Amino acid sequence: MPKLLVRLRTSAFRSQSGLCYYCGYPMWEKDRDSYSQIYKISRSQAELFKCTAEHLLARQDGGIDSIQNVVAACHWCNQKRHRRKLAPSPVKYRKMVQRMLRKGGWFCKSIAIHYLERNRLTFPQK
Repeated sequence: MPKLLVRLRTSAFRSQSGLCYYCGYPMWEKDRDSYSQIYKISRSQAELFKCTAEHLLARQDGGIDSIQNVVAACHWCNQKRHRRKLAPSPVKYRKMVQRMLRKGGWFCKSIAIHYLERNRLTFPQK
């Protein structure tokens, strides 16, 4: 990953208080093992919450690596958005993710059970 993009991702991670732009869940940037211990989930489950750089306007559509165009998103949300046939706009996608979270969906059941019940967390409400 280019150094500029790493700096932008780190900056977004900090400005978002370590929370995913789409789902609002805490992410990890450098230490998966500590994250999995804190949230009492497996290392493979923790991998889904790895911080990634997300371009609001994709580079293929003319987006650039800039602080205004890069946000921090968990690996799960980032991948799910880009695996769609037509990736929705970031705003539309964020609303969709939040709606699914309120209904108890989005993350697979095993992740939700481990992450939420063991930590007595509720789905983020935005």
